[in-house]
Amino acid sequence: MSQPLSLASGLPLAAEGAGEHRPLIITLFAVFVVATLVITVWAGRQTRDAADFYAGGRQFTGFQNGLAVSGDYMSAASFLGIAGAIALFGYDGFLYSIGFLVAWLVALLLVAEPLRNSGRYTMGDVLAYRMRQRPVRTAAGASTIVVSIFYLLAQMAGAGVLVSLLLGITSDGGKVAIVALVGVLMIVYVTIGGMKGTTWVQMVKAVLLIVGTVLITVLILWKFHFNVSELLGKAAENSGKGSAFLEPGLKYGATATSKLDFLSLGIALVLGTAGLPHILIRFYTVPTAKAARKSVNWAIGIIGVFYLMTIVLGFGAAALLKPKEITDSNPAGNTAAPLAALEIGGGSGSTGGAILLAVISAVAFATILAVVAGLTLASSSSFAHDIYANVIRKGKATEKEEVRAARWATVAIGIVSIGLGALARDLNVAGLVALAFAVAASANLPTILYSLFWKRFTTQGALWSIYGGLASSVLLVLFSPVVSSKPSSMFPDVDFAWFPLENPGLISIPLGFLLGILGTLFSKDEADKGKYAELEVRSLTGTGAH
Repeated sequence: MSQPLSLASGLPLAAEGAGEHRPLIITLFAVFVVATLVITVWAGRQTRDAADFYAGGRQFTGFQNGLAVSGDYMSAASFLGIAGAIALFGYDGFLYSIGFLVAWLVALLLVAEPLRNSGRYTMGDVLAYRMRQRPVRTAAGASTIVVSIFYLLAQMAGAGVLVSLLLGITSDGGKVAIVALVGVLMIVYVTIGGMKGTTWVQMVKAVLLIVGTVLITVLILWKFHFNVSELLGKAAENSGKGSAFLEPGLKYGATATSKLDFLSLGIALVLGTAGLPHILIRFYTVPTAKAARKSVNWAIGIIGVFYLMTIVLGFGAAALLKPKEITDSNPAGNTAAPLAALEIGGGSGSTGGAILLAVISAVAFATILAVVAGLTLASSSSFAHDIYANVIRKGKATEKEEVRAARWATVAIGIVSIGLGALARDLNVAGLVALAFAVAASANLPTILYSLFWKRFTTQGALWSIYGGLASSVLLVLFSPVVSSKPSSMFPDVDFAWFPLENPGLISIPLGFLLGILGTLFSKDEADKGKYAELEVRSLTGTGAH
């Protein structure tokens, strides 16, 4: 799951530490890529129809899907970003972990089971069940593609910078080549393997991420004699902030604006997760509603353990490294986990440090590839199923034509992502990640909840909510400090940031819910209460579900 991640300034210290051990890093990368390609080809041979391509044939167990959901959710931004936030801001950085974990309770209690029962492949299926198909499917498809592409851009830009610097690539052409490689792998995973291949890749990646994180966590705790108090004390001392490092207010709370900014970010993270398209489509891969609940329960457990370990990674990095060592490598602190791995293994130039750095780097790359594949599948599925099959072809497309359209959409989305990722390789991608969460929470979640639980909800209400949430979140991010006015902004040399908050969730999310209500109240169309009754029974009991 991904909070703002900026890898623009790179990993010079980590790259230097890799030195003569770069062949080891390349070998680990190659082993993972080859292994996942083999899995993808194997899964592709079992993909025969639309249900296989979009939903993996609905053959995955609750545990398997929970593992895959974890792999989809725990992105490189979670792995690198949370550890960095904790390493630099202590307690305030730890609050990220809480937000990401609590978000799954929203998904479990409100979305997982009803969504699985109500739709077939996409969010558009749920909306179209009781509303006019063409307008709501177009809106749902547009929102899904916008969220996915901005998320894709952030992941690919991060992958390009991470890998190119670890491998010692400094030329612009080399960096573009890395971004292109990630894009090509993404296209191959989705076009050949579909949901089956993507799910297995995400499961493998989740295991690798957990194993790698456990390894570094145990080594850090070993360093401090498994004494958490000793670890925290050393981190506070090393930070130069003293006891304030372990108390609230170091990053958020100094001003009224920073307090509102944290509240805005927290709302976006907690609510946005239940509206992320690549997470939503995972609920369609299980055979029953019970399996959907079980998969979310497994995901909560796995993700909870992971975020607890990121606390050790973050405070461990603070205890092992001076703040300047972290910020010299990356001002946002996103290199804290790799630098901690390098240090705990013996430091720069040591074989142990290089091995641990190689492992963590390979895990980060695996993480990016798996998340990228999930995002691409979500956006291409929405285009093929919602826009092509039901809007352009008006429901007359065959399953074969629909899957072919999804594969071509994957290629197109991949090309667009490669182009944008290459252009954004040196930019701060925080705005892109914030935009993805803001759109998901502002546009997708209100329409899903209203469709499932409000019988008066109309097509006009859905359109106002989706397009209003989409437009407001985009505009507020564009005119925020994320894009201009600050040294860390995308365009630091200009200032058109009239909106003071870095995350628009505090404004755009309530606006998305409000517009859904206003659009419904001012609608001339009456809601189809008979259809709502059918949807209610179906969503709550599973009767008549696929």
